[in-house]
Amino acid sequence: MIEFRQVSKYFGTVRALDNFQAQLASGRVIGLFGPNGAGKSTTLKMIAGLNRPSRGEVLVDGLNHWMTRDRVAYLPEVDHLYPWMTVGKAAEFISTFYSDWDHTKYHDLLNYLNLNEAMKIGKISKGQRAKVKLLLTLSRRSSYLLLDEPLSGIDLLTREEIINSVIRDYREGEQTVIISTHEIGEVERLVDEVIFIRNGKTVLSGNAEDLREEKNMSLVEIMKEVMRDAR
Repeated sequence: MIEFRQVSKYFGTVRALDNFQAQLASGRVIGLFGPNGAGKSTTLKMIAGLNRPSRGEVLVDGLNHWMTRDRVAYLPEVDHLYPWMTVGKAAEFISTFYSDWDHTKYHDLLNYLNLNEAMKIGKISKGQRAKVKLLLTLSRRSSYLLLDEPLSGIDLLTREEIINSVIRDYREGEQTVIISTHEIGEVERLVDEVIFIRNGKTVLSGNAEDLREEKNMSLVEIMKEVMRDAR
């Protein structure tokens, strides 16, 4: 389980999280939904141990979040790949940092995503780079998988491949997947639980199916409603 206990985060005078509280259950697919600038990326970076709270506490399996980085696989929104590397060299480089790197899984995903190790990252399309980022993240056998805007700026066919790869890789009950996005319609069918966030605060959370039945709305419609009411 991941817990945020009254977490605030400041970057200078900018407040990214404001007394944020949440409990993210293990073994589920969780959607972290909200508009741009809501605090979604900051939330994921804290779970990944890349940021520390200005106030409050973040716990992963009861431990301080910077002590559990080896349990967390994080796919950032920004393109962090070195353009001069080939896919194979990037995988070799990343694999040295993580004891849970799975070479069999890597080669399986390489074929599934229609990539090859000789591709030079600086010379492939944006969609292919998105798939490489996913490949390097999913090739670990981590307990927690964090995906920050994995579909941003990607064409429809590549989006479908990415979504299908996440579904294919997910180990129900064993792995927690947190998808941060403002493009809810693309991932609505994936998520078990949802947290809607605005201005660094939770405005609504709960079981996705229960919320749909209670409000007789899609998650996209629910987000529009709760964001409008939160203004």
